[in-house]
Order: sequence, then structure tokens, then C-alpha cells
Amino acid sequence: MAGNDWINSYLEAILDAGGAAGEISAAAGGGSGVAGASGEKRDKSSLMLRERGRFSPARYFVEEVISGFDETDLYKTWVRTSAMRSPQERNTRLENMSWRIWNLARKKKQEREEARQYAAADFSEDLSEGEKGENSNEPSIHDERTMTRMPRIGSTDAIEAWASQHKDKKLYIVLISIHGLIRGENMELGRDSDTGGQVKYVVELARALGSTPGIYRVDLLTRQISAPDVDWSYGEPTEMLSPICSENFGHEMGESSGAYIVRIPFGPRDKYIPKEHLWPYIQEFVDGALVHIVQMSKVLGEQVGSGQPVWPVVIHGHYADAGDSAALLSGALNVPMVFTGHSLGRDKLEQILKQGRQTRDEINATYKIMRRIEAEELCLDASEIIITSTRQEIEQQWGLYDGFDLTMARKLRARIKRGVSCFGRYMPRMIAIPPGMEFSHIAPHDVDLDGEAGNEDDSASPDPPIWADIMRFFSNPRKPMILALARPDPKKNITTLIKAFGEHRELRNLANLTLIMGNRDVIDEMSSTNAAVLTSVLKLIDKYDLYGQVAYPKHHKQSEVPDIYRLAARTKGVFINCAFIEPFGLTLIEAAAYGLPMVATRNGGPVDIHRVLDNGILVDPHNQNEIAEALYKLVSDKHLWAQCRQNGLKNIHQFSWPEHCKNYLSRVGTLKPRHPRWQKSNDATEISEADSPEDSLRDVHDISLNLKLSLDSEKSGSKEGNSNIVRRHLEDAVQKLSISVSASSVEGLSENVRWPSLCGRKHIIVIAVDSVQDADFVQIIKNIFEASSYRRLSCSVGFVLSTSKSISEIHALLISGGIETSDFDAFICNSGSDLCYPSSSSEDMLSPAELPFMIDLDYHTQIEYRWGGEGLRKTLIRWAAEKNSESGQNVIVEDEESSSTYCISFKVTNTEAASPVKEIRRTMRIQALRCHVLYSHDGSKLNVIPVLASRSQALRYLYIRWGVELSNMTVVVGESGDTDYESLLGGVHKTIILKGSFNAVPNQVHAARSYSLQDVVSFEKPGLASVEGYGPDNLKSALQKFGILKD
Repeated sequence: MAGNDWINSYLEAILDAGGAAGEISAAAGGGSGVAGASGEKRDKSSLMLRERGRFSPARYFVEEVISGFDETDLYKTWVRTSAMRSPQERNTRLENMSWRIWNLARKKKQEREEARQYAAADFSEDLSEGEKGENSNEPSIHDERTMTRMPRIGSTDAIEAWASQHKDKKLYIVLISIHGLIRGENMELGRDSDTGGQVKYVVELARALGSTPGIYRVDLLTRQISAPDVDWSYGEPTEMLSPICSENFGHEMGESSGAYIVRIPFGPRDKYIPKEHLWPYIQEFVDGALVHIVQMSKVLGEQVGSGQPVWPVVIHGHYADAGDSAALLSGALNVPMVFTGHSLGRDKLEQILKQGRQTRDEINATYKIMRRIEAEELCLDASEIIITSTRQEIEQQWGLYDGFDLTMARKLRARIKRGVSCFGRYMPRMIAIPPGMEFSHIAPHDVDLDGEAGNEDDSASPDPPIWADIMRFFSNPRKPMILALARPDPKKNITTLIKAFGEHRELRNLANLTLIMGNRDVIDEMSSTNAAVLTSVLKLIDKYDLYGQVAYPKHHKQSEVPDIYRLAARTKGVFINCAFIEPFGLTLIEAAAYGLPMVATRNGGPVDIHRVLDNGILVDPHNQNEIAEALYKLVSDKHLWAQCRQNGLKNIHQFSWPEHCKNYLSRVGTLKPRHPRWQKSNDATEISEADSPEDSLRDVHDISLNLKLSLDSEKSGSKEGNSNIVRRHLEDAVQKLSISVSASSVEGLSENVRWPSLCGRKHIIVIAVDSVQDADFVQIIKNIFEASSYRRLSCSVGFVLSTSKSISEIHALLISGGIETSDFDAFICNSGSDLCYPSSSSEDMLSPAELPFMIDLDYHTQIEYRWGGEGLRKTLIRWAAEKNSESGQNVIVEDEESSSTYCISFKVTNTEAASPVKEIRRTMRIQALRCHVLYSHDGSKLNVIPVLASRSQALRYLYIRWGVELSNMTVVVGESGDTDYESLLGGVHKTIILKGSFNAVPNQVHAARSYSLQDVVSFEKPGLASVEGYGPDNLKSALQKFGILKD
């Protein structure tokens, strides 16, 4: 409990109150004397419910609060409470505070359970045996039988089998890992917390995939860094990764084939910044990565795609920041996404809170943890597959998230297999695939069980220098070596290992202990945590007089680690990892490859490793006697040692990179192929205004628009609920028909439609001002037109209107302001769920009541991924009814007139009683419904749209579909905006912020953010300008600054 001062004070106060001394003693391990002394002083008036036997604040606090619940405001309350001098008042407030914690915890638990029950209630059938995941024909990764029955085949067999099946494929895979220092050779692992195991993993994964038959190209996208404090190699735009040296991986090479590190410039060009500070630049990375992928797809299309673009078969994000980027790229390109978390934010938050050294606000300020958690939730929304290293990560870590529930995942998967409706619910597939290793260069020493260790090396070759650095510590270096390789972190449990070794006399007599604890020069110059662990280690060595029996060298190189393993194996030693919890345990696999048996913690990944390798003993990391006995058993029983060594060497191939790639690609191969669903000719910009599509295609488009965009006031005034439902179903049917006609007539037709006037524009001005009244909005549009009148007349500048309004609301607003719809090239409406173009011909309108727009149906195919449709709508209506019932008034009401196929819109009549976005999002995620929830700036409108749709994503679509360069776009916004305001500020486009009193204050519904705007937006990016007011001259100056207008 050290460091948890407020918790200690809380316990003392509860002890002072008496009545629970026994419970405290049992839970906290002491304090009975204090309780006894203070029990007589207990004030009867403070007993409250405790006297009636209904509640024990001591038991609740010890068993529940300390173990996993924290609220910053409760901490502040406790600070005030502990300062009170009156014991009676203090104890009374303590009990009230305990009740408050209990109620908060119960409320959160009830909300989660109720949401899950709602989802289950929507399923019309009972949970079948197949849905229970017990009788599924396909083995589940959650079934323990899976790992024990893995086929014992060699890596060579695996890759040859894959090669024979996929030799004709030419796949393109994109990996993303954006933080840390990444290069192919001489990786600076351990230089900082961002350059560690993940860097090594992604580089080796890219290299292995690039050498796999059927894979034509692999791109590992990361950040380009040209900072003076890092090596110049991190500033190189492209680096080719040398292929794995094995003839088994050889396959036909092409001009652009292989694996590459591609460095995308984003963020400060001359600074190397930690991952916590990269969030404001994610949008910029996404835009740069999108440009690279589109260009590379075209290049690969010319080489191996018969002239058609070769889109990535999958985009794979690593860690939360890259996962957030991969989700946006996946949505923009309509390409499947895969995610690997490596470590998870919710788990880290819980661990730090339990330490009691920082409040939630302090943790968020340091680690930007809430932004990270939201990114991981988005990855659950967007990913087809989540890859983990172990089953423990699936069951215990991902289970902390709103967007994943193991039971519901199994049930949904079973329903999909049986062809039963899931009512719009989706859950990503969790797959445990352990990281791979390259074993081709490893040659384990031969050993003689009855004599000395064999050595196949040339006897004349000198021993590695690191051997002497270790051996100098030992008085008898010939004894078996117990090797621990871990940084000096409390979680690694090194002190317990030393106690176990020091207190077991037989073990001390039989073996030596080697501790490789990173590199150090002066302990006092290390971080306080690491220094404290090292100091404890030295004190324990002195306490047990372990001099001559324990080695703890100050320095070692990464390249010397294999030599350390060899030395331990040569002495017939054992490798130990007794961390309190080990997410995976890569060092256990490395040690096994060199012939070392293991003793490992039974908490986390080592359980899965031991199930496959069967090369050691699992122990309770808190039980030092058990640790000592396991070590003694292995070093004293030479036959057991030899059996564990042999098992490890026999089964280690299952952790090789070929095996990893085979498993990886077999999972990716099951995904439904997705990519942009149109074909574009090279002369799209030369389409004449007189060209028209085939009659059948145009008729379908016209019918769809007639249904969507009717302004018949008589009908709209008398519509009832049933007619709206009929309208929506008919609209869906027409859109499906339109898509089918488009697919059958796409060749030679998709480019004949008349709306892509965007293709000829050099610059695009996007007007996305949410924070003003309609009159100001209209005037802003007119002033922008006036400021750019010269370029507007020359047709080199185009205009796009971007808003949360529906297309009919936009039309009414423009007409009232005397603005022609043809003045714009495109309209992004309904918060980015619809994209329309002005229709320049009256032939497109069947009657004067129709709106002069054409809707882009290709855009809908891009954003429809995981759209819940009618199932989501029914859930939202039910949720709204419950909120209205709770408040006793109609707080939120469905707006059927503004809703469309991919936008469920609600009117908010009382914003004070409205739920914040994060609460709605959480409710939907718990029920496995994936969507993007947005409030308008004034809080009067709530739009629920597809999860990967947004106004910023619509701009990326314009680039992919019509070739409008993102860097040639300028987005005009106010001082604040809708929920998606932050995404409009980032990216490679230019941004103009209109400042002044005309900006309304954002509604209070936007205040309940999970993280601050400053955490995710950089207001210092070069392409951002602020303008006071919205006068034509000020706007013209800003446009001139960006080179859109000439001086």
C-alpha cells in the first residue's frame, strides 16, 4: 500500500470507526491493535446502516474499491474528509462516501448488463448449442483443445503447402506502426520506451510476409523523422527490407515487389516526439498514407494487375495510434482492417490506478490515455480481425472494452454461420497468433548428459566477450546457470526471484544466478522506479551473502543476447520469467530455441507457450518457495532437464515466422474482399457536359433521387409513420437496384455521368462553418465567392458545402439566400453520410417539386461497412423512448424527414437532459452496434451514421474517386463546430478558422468529452490560418496566403 496515502488514511479512519476490525485484518493483513484501541471510542451516532448489518464500508472498500475503482472527484472528497477534526463527522462522511462509490459501481454494472440483455432480447431464437461455441465444426481459439491439437508439421512443410496453393496470387499488404524509431538493420531497441519489442516485431513481420509466396508487396508505413538527435536513416522516404535468406521463401521478384519501410512525413519535421504527443497529427498521417497507397496501387496495377489498381488485401494497424489511422484508411479505401494492440490502454489505466500514485486526470495528462482508449474502441468497431498473442489477452484485457464481449461474439458468429439475422450487430473476430521468430541462424549446443557440454564450434575460436563479463562474478562458473533477462521493473518480480534463490540452500549449492537487467552507468541517474529495484537487488544480494553466486553485469549489447542464451544452455541451465503477469513472453521462446528449459509465471502468455512447447514448469509468481522448488527440480534432475530441452527444440518451429505467416494469411484469406467499387477511365476530366449515361442507369438514379429529395409540401405535411417506413424500404430497394445496374453497366458508363466537375479544379474550398446562424452562414458563402471571384470565373476553384443538414435543408437555405446550387461542385450532407452533386440539366427532374441534385451511390458503397440499418434504428428509438420516460418529457425525437438510408436523425428538444456522445456511443457498442454519433453545434440535432463515415472521410473519397488532391483543399470552419470538428482541423489540407463574436458558443452537450481538443488537434500546423470576421478582404488575404489566389 506504499504510496497510497489517501487509501491508508481511509483504512485508518474505518478502523477508528470500529465494528469491522476482523474484516479489515483479514483483507489488509493487520491493524487489529488499532481497531481494538479505538473500538471503545466508537460513536453510536455514526453507525448508520452498519448497526443494522446491511453494509460494511470496510469490507466494500478493501474488496472492491482498492482492487479496481477510482474516481478523481471521490479522491478530492476524501482529501476534504480526512482534514476534518471531528471523528464523528469524519466517520459519517466516510460511510456516505462508501455508499457513493458503491452506487456508482453498481450503476455502471447495471447499465452494461441491461445493454447486453437488450441485445440478447433482439435475437428471436434461444442460444443454441452452436452459439455456445461448444459444437462448432471450426475450432475456436478460445477452446483449450485447439492449442493442444495443433498439427506437428515443420515450417518448411507449412510454407511449401502455402506456396503451392497461392503461387499465382499477387497480394499487396499494408502494415502501419507510426511511433518509435523503425529501420531494417541495427535497430536501436531499448533506446526509449517507444522503440522496443513492437519495432522488432513489425519489421520482422514485414520481412517475413514479403518473402512469402503469393505476397507481391508489403509496405510498413511509419513516420519520417529528420531530427538532429536521431540517425539520418530515419529520414529516408523508403527502405527496402532484405529478404529472409532461405530458398524456401524464394519466389519470383518483380520491379516493385518485396517488403519496404515507407516513411510518411507528418507532425513536426525536425522533432522526434513520443507517441503520447502524436495524436494531433494522425489525420495528417492518414492523408499522406492514403496518397501513397493510391499511387502504389496504380503502379502495381500496371505491373501485375492488367492495368487495374491492385488495392491492399488488408490494412493492419499496430498499437492504438496506428489502429486509429488504419481504421480511417480502411474506411476511405473500403479495404478490410486487421489490428494488433500489443498493449491496451484500459489495462494500463487499471494498473496505474491500482498503484495509487496518480489520479485519473494526472494519468490522462501524462499518457493521453482516454484518447488511446477511444482509438482502441474504434479499432473494435472497424476491424474484421483482432490479432492477439495469447488467449489471456482476449479473455481478460479485451473484455474490459465496451465494444467486445466474448459470449456475444460467439453467439453472433454462430448466427452468421447459420444464416440467421444478427439485427445489425457485429463483433470482430479475435485470433491468437503468437509472434514469430527467425531460427535459421540458431545452432543449439550439443550436450552430454553424463559429462561436459558438447561444443560443435571450432575449439580455437575465442569465447564471446560477454561470457567473461558474466563469469567473473562466479566463484564456480561451471555450475548450471539460472538466467533471468528482464528490465529492473517492479512488475518483473526480480526481488522475489532473489529471495527464492537466497533462501533455498540446496539450490544455491547447485546453481548460479545471472540477472541481465538492461544497461546502466550510475544507478542514481536512472529513473526512480528502476533505481529502486536495482537498489533492492543489491541489498538482497548482500543480505543473503550471494557474492560469487549472482552475476549482474552493467552493460550488454542487443547482439550479445544470443551468446548469453548459449552460455546458459552450455552450463545446462534454466531460463526463468517470474513476472507478476507477462502479456506474451518472447524471451521464453528465444531461450527455448537455444535449448533452455523454462520456469515461468502462470499469469498470461507463458501458459500458451508452455501448452505448445511443454518445456518447463509454470509457477505462482507470488510464491517464492514454489519458484525455488521448480528451479531446483530442473537443475537437479538431468533427465527431466533433457526432456524439457528436447520438447522445446522439437516444437519451437510453431513459433517461427513461416508458421506465423501461414496462420496469418489463412485468416486474412477468409475475409470478404473489399475495395473501391468503380472503374475510372484515364480521361475522366475530359467528359463533356453533353454526355449522358445509359437510359436504364439514369432512370434508376432519377427514381432514387425523386424518392430522396422530394419537396412536395402537401405530402410532407401529411406523412404518417407508416408512410415513412414504406418510403425508407422503397428507397433501399431502389438503391440496391441502382447498384446492381451500375455493376452490370459499369464498363464505359460509370464515368459518363455529368457530375464530376471537380476533376478540372486546381483548388477546392470546403465551407464547413457550423458555429453561426443561418444568416451569417449565407453571408459567409457569398463573401467567399466574392473573395475568389477571379479564380471562380476561370473555373480553377471549386466549392464544396459540408454540413450536418440534410440535402433538402441545404436547398432551402441556399434558395432563401439567393445562392444557386450550381455554384457548388458537391454537397457533403447529413454529417458525411450523403454526398450529392448539383444537376445541371432539367432533364434529371421529373417534376418542379424535385431537387436539382444527383446522389453519389458509389459513396454509399464506401461507407456502408457494418451499418446496422433497421436493427440500429429500432435500438436507437427504444433508447430514445427510455430517455424520454426517465426525464418525463420528449427530450429526443426521431426526425424522419431529415433521416436517410445511412443517417438516422433525431431532434433534441432539451439539450440539458440529452445524453453526451460518449454515453450514446458506449450504449451502442455494448450492444455490438457500430456507428458514428454526432451532435450539431447547437445540440438541436443528433445524427447517427456509419462508423467510418464523416465529413473528413468524404473529402478523402473525393480524392480517391475524382482525383482531387487533398493538399489542394482549403477547409473553412468556425471557432467551434459539430462533434466531428476536430477531424476537419487536421490533415494535409489548409484550414481557415473564422473568429469573432458571430460564432455561437457550442452547446453544453459537447462539454462532456472523453479528452480535450488540445490532445488531438495542433493549432500550430503550417497550413492553418485564423481570420477575424468573415469580410471578403480578410478571406481573400487568407486564400492568398495559401497560394489559392494571386496577390
